[in-house]
Amino acid sequence: MSKVVVLGGSGAVGRISAKTLVRHNEFSEVVIADVNVDKAEELCREINSPKVSSIQFNAFDKESIRKAIKGSTVVLNCVGPFYSTVKPILEVVIEEKINYVDVCDDVDVTIEILGWDEKVKEAGITALIGMGNSPGITNLLAKLASEQFLDETDSIDIFHAHGGEPFEGEGVIAHRFHCMSIDIPMFLDGELKYVKYFENDGIALRQNFEFPLLGSIPLYPYPHPEQITLPKYLKTKQVTNKGSVVPNEYYNLTRDMCMLGLHHKETLDVKGTPVNMYDFSVAYILKERERILKETNFGTQRGCCSVVVKGKSSGKFREYRFHLASGSQALGEGTGIPAAMGAIMMNKNKVYGKGVMPPEACLNPMEFISIISEVMDLGKKESDDFKGIIIEKVDENGTITNLNV
Repeated sequence: MSKVVVLGGSGAVGRISAKTLVRHNEFSEVVIADVNVDKAEELCREINSPKVSSIQFNAFDKESIRKAIKGSTVVLNCVGPFYSTVKPILEVVIEEKINYVDVCDDVDVTIEILGWDEKVKEAGITALIGMGNSPGITNLLAKLASEQFLDETDSIDIFHAHGGEPFEGEGVIAHRFHCMSIDIPMFLDGELKYVKYFENDGIALRQNFEFPLLGSIPLYPYPHPEQITLPKYLKTKQVTNKGSVVPNEYYNLTRDMCMLGLHHKETLDVKGTPVNMYDFSVAYILKERERILKETNFGTQRGCCSVVVKGKSSGKFREYRFHLASGSQALGEGTGIPAAMGAIMMNKNKVYGKGVMPPEACLNPMEFISIISEVMDLGKKESDDFKGIIIEKVDENGTITNLNV
């Protein structure tokens, strides 16, 4: 008997992870834990499986966390924003000595958690962190290209854009504000450097990228963990990460409100009424999102994440471009499915080693690809527009060859 608890299991990412885990037979019990127990119970009814159940929990209450994860084989943490939830949850996980997977994409807390490696090893458990899309699949594709396709790796550049999810919550907006506010790591010319989103060094890194399905999208520096972790495990001179949210009008609204300082949790007196700027901004952005999606005729959710790896093979230039594109899936599926994969691989003993580790440190990319093909086949009715992994090879003459997977 094996039990997985999905923390934040009724959220945009967690609900996809929960559905994926129920479809797969790796776990005999799947528990959806969420602060909103009504939503968790509603999702259980939707899934309609005897092996799924729900429980209410508070990510900032140690005893609530303990009650939710007690007796589980694997804990899958999908509760954002991660810069505030990962540490209290992982503390209890360590005390309970349970293997752990998360989709944390906040670089500052990732650095802190990597510093917990020894105490996680002392507990005899494994913490697989950043097992989503970016970070997550991006790390594994970079590892695959660097170790299997190239003799020398010069650069790893990660690009991502998505939009049109059925719903977004406060945690998503909080994460975007956070990404625009903190110093952003970039591994450039063999050194870790930090840039600021709204200042010249960050502005200089903005660029357009041509995605399958999405077309040309303006991208911005993102403070994701790949720039920190990949250079520790792969020899390269450059790792960058840039992304956005579509439609562009929606991303621009969030960016501009952050630039104006409206993301701060300060209270203003407005004609005798106290107004919290952050609460106002979140509510306004989510309201405007619906208007923008309608006015731009955005249609169904979609997204793409691309990894571009450049280097040399047999002394000749080679570039490999990996695109994970979907015309019907975006943030939830793009992150939730690989997160579930991390939990499945953990239970299969396919996560190698103890301690705190990013995907490239403890997973075999080919094993991941083998299992995810099985998972995607189980869910094919919900993912008919998933294009799989599109791989392009560029040679020294600039000739592009499409490789089928």
